Amino acid sequence: MRIRYNAPVTLTFTIVCGLVLLLNYTILPGLTAAWFTTPTPFDPHRFQSYVKLISYAIGHANLDHYISNFTFLLLLGPILEATYGSLSILLMMFATALVTGLLQVFFFPSTGLLGASGIVFMMILLASLVNFRKGEIPLTFILIMIIYLGREVFNAVAANVAPGSTNNISQFAHIIGGLVGSVFGFLRPAKRVAADPAQ
Repeated sequence: MRIRYNAPVTLTFTIVCGLVLLLNYTILPGLTAAWFTTPTPFDPHRFQSYVKLISYAIGHANLDHYISNFTFLLLLGPILEATYGSLSILLMMFATALVTGLLQVFFFPSTGLLGASGIVFMMILLASLVNFRKGEIPLTFILIMIIYLGREVFNAVAANVAPGSTNNISQFAHIIGGLVGSVFGFLRPAKRVAADPAQ
């Protein structure tokens, strides 16, 4: 028996995010705020602003935030890497982070965003479309849309309506990540991997 690095993109992303969190709370306080949140506001003349449109997905507010994201990511990531390929998943994660980051600075320029929750929601919706076939819509996809994205829309509306309420979770990132995952699922059907004859 040996330990296998079975999902390189998922595992590497998990380790990098964990290291940034550790460094931020030990020898480099302020690291997350400086490099791993969306720019507030975006400054087109600063290189750092462009980097932070992507790097914010690596930063996490605390250990609970990190664990809540990577519980899902470590569950779904290996399955999706095996289904779509590591390079495809890496590109999907990059695109999800970039689209969410751009929309965040456009609609909420004074509010910082950090964490991989948009990528997690992308993976949740993408996983529901693994067995998608042309001309069909999986019932699992419809239910996930209702349960997960419906809840986020409701929470976003409730947070804005309720007087004095505070919302520390970005429903916006969750919704965008889920929509991006849906697009990827429909545009890039899962590979049909042949069974290993040795098994």
